[in-house]
Amino acid sequence: MTGLRTDLYELRMAASYLHRGMVEPATFSLFARRLPRQRGFLVAAGLAEALAFLESFAFDDDELAYLRDVVGLDESTLSTLAGLRFTGDVCAVPEGRVVFADEPLLEVTAPIAEAQLVETGVLNLITFHTTVASKAARCRLAAGGAQLIDFAFRRTHGIEAGAGVARASAIAGFAATSHVEAARRYGLKPSGTMAHSYVEAFPDERAAFRAFAADFPTNPIFLVDTYDTPAGVRAAVDVITELGLTGPVAVRLDSGDLAALAVQARAILDGAGLTQAQIVASGSLDEDVIAAIVAKGAPIDGYGVGTRMGVSYDAPSLDSAYKLVAVGDRPVLKLSPGKATLPGPKQVFRDPTGASGDVVGLREEPPPGNREPLLVPVMRGGRRLDAADPVGEVREARQRFDADLAWLPEAARRLADPEPLIATVSPALTALHDRLAKQFAPG
Repeated sequence: MTGLRTDLYELRMAASYLHRGMVEPATFSLFARRLPRQRGFLVAAGLAEALAFLESFAFDDDELAYLRDVVGLDESTLSTLAGLRFTGDVCAVPEGRVVFADEPLLEVTAPIAEAQLVETGVLNLITFHTTVASKAARCRLAAGGAQLIDFAFRRTHGIEAGAGVARASAIAGFAATSHVEAARRYGLKPSGTMAHSYVEAFPDERAAFRAFAADFPTNPIFLVDTYDTPAGVRAAVDVITELGLTGPVAVRLDSGDLAALAVQARAILDGAGLTQAQIVASGSLDEDVIAAIVAKGAPIDGYGVGTRMGVSYDAPSLDSAYKLVAVGDRPVLKLSPGKATLPGPKQVFRDPTGASGDVVGLREEPPPGNREPLLVPVMRGGRRLDAADPVGEVREARQRFDADLAWLPEAARRLADPEPLIATVSPALTALHDRLAKQFAPG
């Protein structure tokens, strides 16, 4: 059950709505007010998890007892909550699409108490997954043609967050993950080598590599920097030659000057005739470190990226918001300085040529020109429109991201000082905003 996975003020507001018989549908819009520093775009992610949360939202008997005994809700409210389920509709930007500031990623329309209660969970899921997918996308831009592997699980902020990172990074183009359960759940490629402890457990590197290759002769990857990296590469070469390994093999560099060590490793491997052997690098990597390595022309075939991607180290969250924009047929807005909102259910219209920024308009207005609408219906009456498909959802989101990355203007793709596209507001939405703002203006 998930009913208590919310903030207390959501419960108090919902209880107050219910006391007053306020059951009309309300629309809430989820968006990022601004992009983090050094982000030229965001990658929409987390929708599948949000829909699963909405479908399962309910209060069990123990939760209701807690709300009675500790929170102090009355029996009438508890009786209503006992039967409450999410029955609303959701429109959203499909996962993998590129989005920008002030553009709704998702809109919820449901009886107001329901829409209020699910705010915290939905906002958490969309924010976290979008944050990580956006960071992973920058790593992909930095790596060029090299493959990327998710190594983040051991330092993500929670066990389930590790699976979320594996999923979000796969959407952004990572080729594999070290997280075995996430690989199984989402149809990803599992990837893993050995730790330094494995090497240290044997008398020397050759003994460790020999044992590992004997047990895992298909595509062994040797961790070569436990003692001396060039010597480790030579030990790996000796074992590969000794055992006659003819399939894919690789060495992994995990410390030191990765660019320089990769050059040395490539020379040793090629000198032994192992021109097809690959070099994988890891160790405190992010997009900036990877870009610097690539700029030096280092012969690295893949990067294992962990902590800095998995926690989005430089920008660990988004300035995201879930704001009421309509109650019944009545559009509403917020005029707070720095936190103002636009009224009414919305749509985002995109120029497929990329020549101009998106237009945020009212949901029911026709697309301006040849623009395409980004938000699509994904849930109706509390049930998702497409059956859950964890493997297919990731695959399709990756395809959408590939297409949007090719569409994205070069200035927005830059790792340093990017220039994101700026969404404009349609004339119809501008007129609605101005009319409501005048209504609430003092005097």
